[in-house]
Amino acid sequence: MSSGPPACPIPRWQILKQELVNVGPAEFDKLRATAPAGTVLDVRAPTEFETYHLEGAVNMNYLGPDFLEEMERLDPDTQYLVYCRSGRRSVRACTLMRNAGITKLIHLDGGINAYEL
Repeated sequence: MSSGPPACPIPRWQILKQELVNVGPAEFDKLRATAPAGTVLDVRAPTEFETYHLEGAVNMNYLGPDFLEEMERLDPDTQYLVYCRSGRRSVRACTLMRNAGITKLIHLDGGINAYEL
């Protein structure tokens, strides 16, 4: 018999996040200010993107049917800044991108929720 509640496992997305370059809003904004067009990726749904997105971002819906095809069109030698609402989808998107050979990724820790809007 165990003494106490079972240990709570760490969610998979949090384990994956540890393998990324995670930055807060201030650093993300600094990088975004000089990022080439098309390199700030908002991986939320189009309806979320239309409601609000960071200036200069392009929408690449992580849950959309064309995400893998869109990802394959990205230049593996380019640095991309990636975000979503809370950070969960963007962690998963970054993991897929990394597995596809796109390794220069900057992840917005906490997503746009990290901003005090």
